[in-house]
Amino acid sequence: MVWYKKIVLVSVILTLCVVVFGAYVRLTDAGLGCPDWPGCYGTLTVPQSIEAITKAQQIYPDSPVESTKAWIEMIHRYLAGILGVLILIIGFTSYKKRDELAVPVALPIFLVLLLLMQAALGMWTVTMLLQPAIVTMHLLGGMTILGILTYIAHRHVGSINQSLLINPGLIFAIRFSLVLLFLQIMLGGWTSTNYAALACTDYPTCHGSMVPSMDFKNAFSIFRELGFTASGESLSLEALHAIQWVHRVGAIILSVYLVIMAISLNAYPNLRFYKNLLLVVLAFQFVIGVANLLLHLPLALATAHNLGAAFLVIILVIINSRVTPR
Repeated sequence: MVWYKKIVLVSVILTLCVVVFGAYVRLTDAGLGCPDWPGCYGTLTVPQSIEAITKAQQIYPDSPVESTKAWIEMIHRYLAGILGVLILIIGFTSYKKRDELAVPVALPIFLVLLLLMQAALGMWTVTMLLQPAIVTMHLLGGMTILGILTYIAHRHVGSINQSLLINPGLIFAIRFSLVLLFLQIMLGGWTSTNYAALACTDYPTCHGSMVPSMDFKNAFSIFRELGFTASGESLSLEALHAIQWVHRVGAIILSVYLVIMAISLNAYPNLRFYKNLLLVVLAFQFVIGVANLLLHLPLALATAHNLGAAFLVIILVIINSRVTPR
């Protein structure tokens, strides 16, 4: 199982890279850098020569070739493809070695199914022209894969506290922290995919008001095209206000919850390192989020905000694993 553990660890690192680079793709508007899937203008690379570009424009006349954006998108697809192969290997090996696994065999099998769904979402992201619901689900799928791989890795190579006696209420709080985190990631994804990150550029107010004018109905209508309401009208500024305002409130609720949970973990020395790490990353994430607003979403900070969310997933999954007996 030594090489199995190594593959799982490599997969965790690669998933982190894919998730963060996926955010970079979205932030650079490179999601439609290639109008088809899984190739790019009908090839496995980006058209470079004049002849290849001319041919690509004949096939896709409504999609001008932008080499930089196309390469950003294709690099993301290459990384995701390599990760997909590793997950298939993990799933196959887990089934063959199911008697030696430190997790239920259903978990890596579910991971393979999730991979297939994630691939479909990646295709639909392009074919359905960045529909917010699809892009947000794609982000959640990536974070879920990261969480599952982290859990599998930790159960095989991490330290499990067999004798750690924790109050059942605190264990529930630790489990529930993951639910709150993924809800907040969903809100963050919804904010980003609807380009609502700069709907308000001051903090804690929004255009000088703690509660700006908001349109919740159209803001959180799921089945609609990017930039439009379900009835086909342009999405209003009030709807964008609502999207960002809810994300802000969610960030405050999650931060307060995690701080209280971390304080409760003070009584358990074996969890102190991860508790401290959680607080550091949480503070980093909050500061980066506010800085993104005040500095008008610089690319480096916006990408770092997604990295912070991924680190929170890893840390909370490890804490959950450490309080779970073998």
